[in-house]
Amino acid sequence: MRDLDVLVLGGGAAGLMCGIEAAKRGRKVMVIDHAKRPADKIRISGGGRCNFTNLHCTPANFLSQNPRFCVSALKRYTQHDFLALVDQHRIAWHEKTLGQLFCDESAKDIIRMLLDELERAGGKLQLETDIKAVEKPDDRFSVSTSKGPLRTQSLVIATGGPSIPKMGATGFGYDLAKQFGLKVIAPRAALVPLTFSDANKDLCGRLAGVSLDANVSFQKTTFREGLLFTHRGLSGPSILQISSYWEEGKPISVNLVPEADVFDVLKTARHEVPRQDLKTALGSLLPNRLADELAEVYKLKGRLADQSDKVLRRAGEQMNRWQLTPVGTEGYRTAEVTLGGIDTRELSSKTMEASKVSGLYFIGEVVDVTGHLGGFNFQWAWSSGHAAGQVV
Repeated sequence: MRDLDVLVLGGGAAGLMCGIEAAKRGRKVMVIDHAKRPADKIRISGGGRCNFTNLHCTPANFLSQNPRFCVSALKRYTQHDFLALVDQHRIAWHEKTLGQLFCDESAKDIIRMLLDELERAGGKLQLETDIKAVEKPDDRFSVSTSKGPLRTQSLVIATGGPSIPKMGATGFGYDLAKQFGLKVIAPRAALVPLTFSDANKDLCGRLAGVSLDANVSFQKTTFREGLLFTHRGLSGPSILQISSYWEEGKPISVNLVPEADVFDVLKTARHEVPRQDLKTALGSLLPNRLADELAEVYKLKGRLADQSDKVLRRAGEQMNRWQLTPVGTEGYRTAEVTLGGIDTRELSSKTMEASKVSGLYFIGEVVDVTGHLGGFNFQWAWSSGHAAGQVV
């Protein structure tokens, strides 16, 4: 039986950050994970370069049934604090669009930094370790693992959600929370492509590979970023973003020409180049393949001079307010994160400790706090991990 001060279940971004901070305080810390190597989500993120935070991170970039919960942790360990750590390790980075920060070289630089910090602080990492049972018979937790029993004063759950199961992701954290009587907000895939059926699926399939800048809206929420047609439906940053807000059975609205009022453009063209074909006019606003398909589907043909305002207005509606109802998403297989999780009303926003179970903490993706695309979920991992690491 090994006795510890802090046992962290999960060797990803949040778990390693918590382990580092706890070990810095002189605590006897072990981080364990069932995988052969730590932090696989970091390794594959950002196309292998890890979008490790966002310069514009605020609580408004997160979804939760308790929106104010994330404020405390994000305020006490900010994107600038993590960036200072990256700079301290001399990891070269660059800013892409919308404040997204990436490694110049490799996501492995971030993993190496975290492992170096953990080792320097005196924390231990143990991989290929499966959890068989967790109990709390007294004031300490007893954890049965495939590599022997462990006892610990503080137990931190940083096991993430079920997104990307091929990497070993599971709902273990939810099961453990329920075991100890904590509520779990029903999880679902988020930051995930949307799928369609019938005619819209066929249309998307014919357009697979076409991309453009678009406004995508669901009710009062709008994102303007890239949109990509796929064989199953729609993807790209704007679609991934709106997927976290979309509700089953309801339509999304896509503005394919966000910088212009298409009806006004077509009316002007009718006056200036009346012999031009309507499809050709649309081709000046959209990628040619997309213009051709939409003109065919919505019967937008003939010379501009022959088109009534009603026809041009209908064309404008299809371009500026295209209504589509997804049948679903691609699910956890391709989801970047999981929406829902441990009900934050069960946790302290300052320490991440469960109010019903002394010494039990939940951090990172397993908690009902989900960020937008663009480095926000990593920042939540750093901030929540840091918050727990200060007190465990």
